[in-house]
Amino acid sequence: MKLNELSPAKGSKQKRKRVGRGPGSGIGKTSGRGEKGQKSRAGYQSRPGFEGGQMPLVRRVPKRGFTNIWRTEYEVVNLAQLADLEGEVTPEILADRGLVRPGRKVKVLGDGEVGKALSVTADRFSKSAKAKLEAAGGRWEELGT
Repeated sequence: MKLNELSPAKGSKQKRKRVGRGPGSGIGKTSGRGEKGQKSRAGYQSRPGFEGGQMPLVRRVPKRGFTNIWRTEYEVVNLAQLADLEGEVTPEILADRGLVRPGRKVKVLGDGEVGKALSVTADRFSKSAKAKLEAAGGRWEELGT
């Protein structure tokens, strides 16, 4: 096989569709846009969710509930995920390992067992996580409190 014998796979390359080039092309006259109306004109744009003046679904459906804009969201880590870590554990180390996203607040939950003494620093701890860390001979420290 030589370089001049190479060619793309059959059917992988298609010619660009040139619209509005006469009736023989199959896409002449209205160029595949149907007849008349706003959608057939150049420059037509429609807002997402626009239903032609009918009351849109998002406004027809009743609104319920409440969203607290001051809510603090935490990245959650279980003790089972900390089992393969050694010594000092901080949010930066957890982010480097891919357990949490960097720059987020971290909460440690007590699911799983800790086999060794770890020194864990995080923004929040559950009661069970604190108890299990202390039982394993480790310690915990909350940031910002």
